[in-house]
Parts: sequence; C-alpha cells; structure tokens
Amino acid sequence: MALMITDECINCDVCEPECPNGAIYQGDEIYEIDPNKCTECVGHFDEPQCQQVCPVDCIPMNPDVVETKEQLMEKFVRLTSQKV
Repeated sequence: MALMITDECINCDVCEPECPNGAIYQGDEIYEIDPNKCTECVGHFDEPQCQQVCPVDCIPMNPDVVETKEQLMEKFVRLTSQKV
C-alpha cells in the first residue's frame, strides 16, 4: 500500500525531505503523497521514514492503494532506474 497524509497534518515540513522518492509534496492545505511514487520506503529503508518523523502520527496506509511488498519493490526499481 502507498501511504497517505490525513487531515491531522500540521504542515510541520518534516516529512517531505525524508521521502527518498519525492512522493511527498505540499498540497492545497496539507502535505500529500503521490501513490505512484510512494514505495513505503521499500528498497531504501526498513520502514517508512515519513512515519518515523511525523510528530502527529498522521501518515497511515492508504486503503485505496493496496500493493504487495513485491509490487512496491517493482515500483522502487522503476523509479530508481528513471533517475539514472
């Protein structure tokens, strides 16, 4: 699953620089996560870095974007191969 940011976001700016895929961006009111770029940090870290730094715990799994670890790894490979 990709992650999502809920309305509890306080726009503290700590999550965006932690995302190795650049999936987090400032939305109209709060930060948002692009599910096409979110790999839950699979391929980079053992756990999602944005969740680790969020002071209000507002970054749960997105129930609308269900993906297996294998699918997340495939997405990681696709995203990182584009950066070369």
